[in-house]
Amino acid sequence: MKHEDKPAGDSYRSISASSEGLYKDRGSKFISFAFPVENTDEVKACVAGLKKRFYDATHHCYAYRIGRLGRCFRANDDGEPSYSAGKPILDELKSMGLSDVLVVVVRYFGGVKLGVPGLIKAYRSAAADALSSAAIVEKTESRDYTVSFDYSKLNDAMKAVKDMGLTILGRETDLKCSLDLKVRLGVDDEFKKRFQFAEICQKA
Repeated sequence: MKHEDKPAGDSYRSISASSEGLYKDRGSKFISFAFPVENTDEVKACVAGLKKRFYDATHHCYAYRIGRLGRCFRANDDGEPSYSAGKPILDELKSMGLSDVLVVVVRYFGGVKLGVPGLIKAYRSAAADALSSAAIVEKTESRDYTVSFDYSKLNDAMKAVKDMGLTILGRETDLKCSLDLKVRLGVDDEFKKRFQFAEICQKA
């Protein structure tokens, strides 16, 4: 296997920076924001920031997907009829194949009720508008490990790191050495074979 090739199955699409969008219907205004996120703490911070900024808005609806397979996700209607806001936003993220992304749609009510079909269209369209201007990037899923070994194996360890293009997050060189490494999911099995001489501990 050539390591300049991308291992299959460990990559996914995300966005590199925040972006904004807008949708209007019968007086209601839907201002949308897309953010790159990697955990629920970042989600909470982004949502809280928008609620503070748009404190007078009627609703702050959102959805997010996190992780290569998007298994960590949530859709929030924030007072709109069930499945009329958060789910359409989430569906747009899924249709574009995006993860590690949060989309928040801030609504200002215009005085005319749109009905559930109208809301679904509005929230999905607003989400799509924000995502359409976002820069799409490819991300890779990885795992963090600590490998420990005798000093006599340091050259072998560093050669494996270089050959496999691993990222060193930290190191300790003494009679007993250790390396903190970031390993792409696609080369996880080969990594363990190359480091059979070491004690391998996966970080939580």
